[in-house]
Amino acid sequence: MNINNTIVALSTAPGAAAIAVVRLSGNDAIKIVEQGFRSKFDRKISEQPTHSVLLGDFYQKDTLLDEVLVSIFKNPYSYTGEDVVEISCHGSVYVQKQLMQALQDLGARLAEPGEFTLRAFLNNKMDLAQAEAVADLIASESEAAHHIAVQHLRGGISDNLGQLRARLLEFASLIELELDFSEEDVAFADRKKLKQLVNDIRKTLKNLLDSFASGNAIKNGIPVALVGKPNAGKSSLLNALLDEEKALVSDIEGTTRDSIEDTLIIGGIQYRFIDTAGLRQTDDTIEAMGVKRTQEKMDTSSILLYVVDPQTQTAAQTYTALKDIYRKDSTVLLVINKKDLLSDAVIKNYTQALNELEVEKLVFTTIVISTQNKEDIEQLKRHFSGQLQWNTGSALISNQRHWAALQTAMQSISEVAQGIEENRSSDLLAIDIRQTLYELGTITGEVTTDDILGNIFANFCIGK
Repeated sequence: MNINNTIVALSTAPGAAAIAVVRLSGNDAIKIVEQGFRSKFDRKISEQPTHSVLLGDFYQKDTLLDEVLVSIFKNPYSYTGEDVVEISCHGSVYVQKQLMQALQDLGARLAEPGEFTLRAFLNNKMDLAQAEAVADLIASESEAAHHIAVQHLRGGISDNLGQLRARLLEFASLIELELDFSEEDVAFADRKKLKQLVNDIRKTLKNLLDSFASGNAIKNGIPVALVGKPNAGKSSLLNALLDEEKALVSDIEGTTRDSIEDTLIIGGIQYRFIDTAGLRQTDDTIEAMGVKRTQEKMDTSSILLYVVDPQTQTAAQTYTALKDIYRKDSTVLLVINKKDLLSDAVIKNYTQALNELEVEKLVFTTIVISTQNKEDIEQLKRHFSGQLQWNTGSALISNQRHWAALQTAMQSISEVAQGIEENRSSDLLAIDIRQTLYELGTITGEVTTDDILGNIFANFCIGK
């Protein structure tokens, strides 16, 4: 894309609305808008100070399009660091379309996805991690996802990595200096201090890498699979959790042949509940495909809700099933369903039998509910609260690109640590230090390529 053009895009959602905002950015933004705008008070846009707003009419040639508000942000005091003009018009689809066409006829080019934010990055208004946080903020659907995006937008991860990178860069300079005096066997970089710095970097990188599982789950929604035998009440439980008839419920076994999915926000975190086909051996080809898909959903879910009906499944069978579905990286919650049809004695005997069978000490939580009882459903929801500690001061990694770069940086800095222990030569240490600096730099944008920028900003919406 040509970043010297003046660009234009609709910055509000497409479609009819009360108000729509059209944004321009570039050297000719003010000049272009001035050609079609007539102020109510005979004021010229170019003569106004930055952060001014003018009321007037906008014309497409000689045809009045709409009465508009024009907001002026002069460089460098704008989002992109260039002259930016935002036109607020009425949200008629026709008005939006004609206004966009008029501005292009006057010399503006239609913006590419993310081009406004790309220009902000190129003009040093934000680093690359902050630019990516803009897209995450727009896409956030829960309090937790919003919290992480805002944290990154304010430079949470950038500050952490920037400080470490600056200290490592200082040592890299000293190591490089040693190479110039290699024949004189002179050491400028204190190996003890370098070792301490390397340990600090490895600790920070480990904490960030460990946070990815939580951060990525929060960003995309934590997957929760509802599993169990046919007619255990999985579909009824999904409907009760969502408080709507999302899944068909029937007394006929094997009704659910495919996975049904919907989201629910609990405690500020978005969960993706997935109702699955009942687990059993079957000769029905379609049902067997559903069971296979259930296994796949279980493998990718962070939380497994194993739903059981004590009337049709013994404690021994339940315990065997729990061992079969147990995943090291998943949380298992045993939901004993249909308590409205069971006596207290039956429930007590059932849970006691499970405890006695717990020879291998499987880690799971048991809750007894009836899907017909709203208080039981609310109690079940409370079990999800506190699953993840997201509302903290420490940064959580939620971006796959950042995680991959941190992985490589960890490998490189570990090589530096090993090199110090083995008293490797300066030139070998310098190679791994440079690689670490490179990987950390790709996260914040100190080091970047057209391919990296293209992949990142292609995922943005047009107008941001």
